Amino acid sequence: MPHVYEVLRRPVMTERNTELMQQGRYTFEVASSANKIQIKEAVEKAFPDVTVMAVNTMNVHAKARRQNTRIRGFRTGWKKAIVTLAPGQRIEIFEGV
Repeated sequence: MPHVYEVLRRPVMTERNTELMQQGRYTFEVASSANKIQIKEAVEKAFPDVTVMAVNTMNVHAKARRQNTRIRGFRTGWKKAIVTLAPGQRIEIFEGV
């Protein structure tokens, strides 16, 4: 299995994801080659006091990067994982951000 921080790249903090955190769902940017089983094991290893109930993944497609009126290339695409924890569990490092 790859190292935890090779699978989990960074947490994604947006307004929508803040609402999901109240439901026990946390969003991470993950390696594009990672599957759901690897993501679940990485979250449980990085945060040992939580139990992952479900993992949903999606690919965020590349978008055009513009400068003035011209397209100057593309932002890179990435993979996003929404991790659902067992009821009543939280990841404390996300709280209060």
